[in-house]
Amino acid sequence: MDPRLQLRVQRYGWDRAATIYDRAWSRQLEPAQALLLELARLTEGEHVVETACGSGLVTARIGRAVGPEGRVVATDLSEGMLEEARELAAKEGLENITFQRRDAADLQLPAGDFDASLCCLGHMYVPDVPAAMREMGRVLRPGGRAVTAVWGERKRCGWAEIFPIVDSRVETEVCPLFFQLGTGDTLHREMAAAGFKDPEVRRVVTTLSYASDEEALEAAFAGGPVAMAYSRFDDDVRAEAHAEYLESIAPYRVAGGYRIPGEFVVGRGEWRP
Repeated sequence: MDPRLQLRVQRYGWDRAATIYDRAWSRQLEPAQALLLELARLTEGEHVVETACGSGLVTARIGRAVGPEGRVVATDLSEGMLEEARELAAKEGLENITFQRRDAADLQLPAGDFDASLCCLGHMYVPDVPAAMREMGRVLRPGGRAVTAVWGERKRCGWAEIFPIVDSRVETEVCPLFFQLGTGDTLHREMAAAGFKDPEVRRVVTTLSYASDEEALEAAFAGGPVAMAYSRFDDDVRAEAHAEYLESIAPYRVAGGYRIPGEFVVGRGEWRP
């Protein structure tokens, strides 16, 4: 698979999903975001870089945590997502945040310039995970800490059939190894190999709650990583894919909607170059 193609598909896919993402996912992702920030232990005045900041849900919280004397550089591959994040920061009056469109494996930032490096649910999409992990460390001062959150094991994520359902209709090229980092001790091994000392890894069992078929479908198809591929479906293909996905999550149907199991994995490590 061509990494450049994979990045291009991701970029335009997330551009499409940007205006829907918060509505579809902000509530569902809160457990991962909360644990990531807990492990980051941010304090006022610190300098923080965020990779794959998306629509800025975590970015704004980082900005508040480090205060006006702190500094946040938020990066993402998608300009659409960055526009959403900029609007949120402006709305909240957070002037200590700057936004840059960057590849996670090439942040183009000075080495040793940050106290913390964070990434919330972005590393699953990176074609070269070792390079992205090393980049998280490169920008840190010695003793700085990196914290990353990823989705957990496939068997613990009840919505996982979205990928084969879409791939059977159009090649997505977006995240062929989506669940790899959350499987077994993979995240721990990747962080240790990148140079982080004694990584701490925690798992969080969660539930994705949707009030209707429409909510579940919007999150899975239009508001997430398959948005670009989904945009190429005609009405008949969309109807077929919707029906197949709803069948896959039928075991999790409850009165008034769905309660779909999920899992997050969050890792923290200190940079010891």
